[in-house]
Amino acid sequence: MTNRNFEEWLGKFRTSIASYDYYIDFHKVVHNVAQIKVELNILNSLIHSKTIEEDFEKIVQKYPETLACIPILLAVRTTEIYAQDEEGAFCYDFKKMNYSVEQYKTFMRETGLFDMLSNHLVNNLVDYVLGIETGLDSNGRKNRGGHLMENLVEKYIKAAGFIKDKSYFKEMYLVDIERKWDIDLSALSNQGKAAKRFDFVIRTDEQIYAIETNFYGVGGSKLNETARSYKMLAQEADTINGFTFVWFTDGIGWKSARGNLRETFEVLEHVYSIDDMEHHIMKQVFI
Repeated sequence: MTNRNFEEWLGKFRTSIASYDYYIDFHKVVHNVAQIKVELNILNSLIHSKTIEEDFEKIVQKYPETLACIPILLAVRTTEIYAQDEEGAFCYDFKKMNYSVEQYKTFMRETGLFDMLSNHLVNNLVDYVLGIETGLDSNGRKNRGGHLMENLVEKYIKAAGFIKDKSYFKEMYLVDIERKWDIDLSALSNQGKAAKRFDFVIRTDEQIYAIETNFYGVGGSKLNETARSYKMLAQEADTINGFTFVWFTDGIGWKSARGNLRETFEVLEHVYSIDDMEHHIMKQVFI
């Protein structure tokens, strides 16, 4: 892979690698709603109620487990909610009541939940919570996105014939690599002070390949720091016999940090993109 043209390489970086299940995990959403469906249907009796405070008190006294549904109506996952007013500060426990019913009525009134229910702003709390859970799950895209590149790289590792926990390993710390294969990696760990973890490690007969993966769809200061740290890591890895650092990265976010990426590209022999993987770079490097 010598004499590669940086601009041509960067020009093939992708806008996105989102898979179909990246957007919403509907299985998780439906499961979360099903867990409290009975309680939500009990609370449905409050919709369009003309005596909602009295009806709420009766429900809470007869079915105290319905209290656990209240936080999700405010798009909150915790079982405790903090609120304060001129009367003081309160930390409401919705798993087990820690205040009087009157105080919980105050909570329902001041948060607007009584108004929403009594004025029929929603028709069914099960459907309403389904919408809330969908919205909350969309916030998980960042975490799912962080694993997309890892999953993609792993797919190509497997396609190259490597077997998990035999010839390739996921999420290995430096200390684990040292113990498993009796190799000194102190040049990377700052004499044991840094707990570095690699996304993947491939072991062949002659070499240990430590792999990092990431994808950046947008720019930012983090990209410059990533490029600088990997440049240093590559230089340190070059001093260790039998050990090679490999970086798989992609994403148009790099175009805003092309200067730092170019510096790393010129130093790090084994830095590859999705296009490289599609052109069987795994077999060229590791086999």
